Amino acid sequence: MRCVQLIFSPTGGTKKVADAITKHWDSDTETIDLSDAETDFSQYSFEAEDVVLIALPSYGGRVPAIAVERLHKIHGNSTKCILVCVYGNRAYEDTLAEMEDAAKESGFTIVAAISAIAEHSIMHQYAAGRPDTNDQLRLKEFANQIKEKLNSSGTFEKIKIPGNRPYKKAGGVGLVPKATKYCINCGLCAKQCPVKAINPGNTKSVDSNKCISCMRCVTECPHNARKINETMVSVASLAIKKACSVRKECELFI
Repeated sequence: MRCVQLIFSPTGGTKKVADAITKHWDSDTETIDLSDAETDFSQYSFEAEDVVLIALPSYGGRVPAIAVERLHKIHGNSTKCILVCVYGNRAYEDTLAEMEDAAKESGFTIVAAISAIAEHSIMHQYAAGRPDTNDQLRLKEFANQIKEKLNSSGTFEKIKIPGNRPYKKAGGVGLVPKATKYCINCGLCAKQCPVKAINPGNTKSVDSNKCISCMRCVTECPHNARKINETMVSVASLAIKKACSVRKECELFI
């Protein structure tokens, strides 16, 4: 089978989870980066023998709108797909339900769904080091169960995927990274930004209406020259501390 990852992973956590699943399938894996603002996603079309893993992060219990927008341009053609939502140990709320709807609207046939945990992209003390060894073992089990289902004959029944419709209201963006005095205006952050929120001619200029607080610019800057307001991060950390205090585990819906 041909395996393709459709991934939106600005800081790499979602990619780690996706790789932990697909490495157990007997196939080379191709990756399509949904965070690449320069790609024409309407060029991608799939066939019956393909298997597509759609891996997206949960931002405040919702899918990043830009990821849904780009997924809608892809032609699923009833191709079998596995949904993977990745969150930072707080809650994924309506993320999987929204992914289910988006995948169906793009023409995919959903075979299974997974919720998994990766280190929080902003407050790194939450789910630090995850996916860890226990996560890797659990994801391996999931991968084998999914592979067995894919290799079985017959039609795929509808999966019960958690989440609400209408979805919870998407939260506003308040944590917008800014350039520090160490910025040399190299332009890498502007080039890497999934939503083109950074002015390539002046990287200290950020369109806060476009920014989705994905933290890619912070992660990718070779000079460690982009930061978010520490006071705001502290407030946000306290707000989710209770919800993040109990370890969440990966889940499979199949």
